[in-house]
Amino acid sequence: LVTEKIPWENLNATQVIEAVGFMNQRLELPKDVDPLWISLMESCWHSEPQHRPTFQELMEKLRDLQRKYTIQFQEARAASIDNSSPNEK
Repeated sequence: LVTEKIPWENLNATQVIEAVGFMNQRLELPKDVDPLWISLMESCWHSEPQHRPTFQELMEKLRDLQRKYTIQFQEARAASIDNSSPNEK
């Protein structure tokens, strides 16, 4: 989603399984992605299942991220309204 590209588009299903399952390869992440998203994604990629977050833990982290982005959006929106001319309000 963050790259807007089809993951592993040049590989067939068997090659993807080999790359991820046996060679521990992971998708490349853009440098401009929020470190919190990267941390969440990488935690899901852990090779040992017991070290991956549970669904409940994922939901909590996603709710936290949702709150963070909602606050940022609201602050940016309020700032743009405050900075607009009186005729635009």
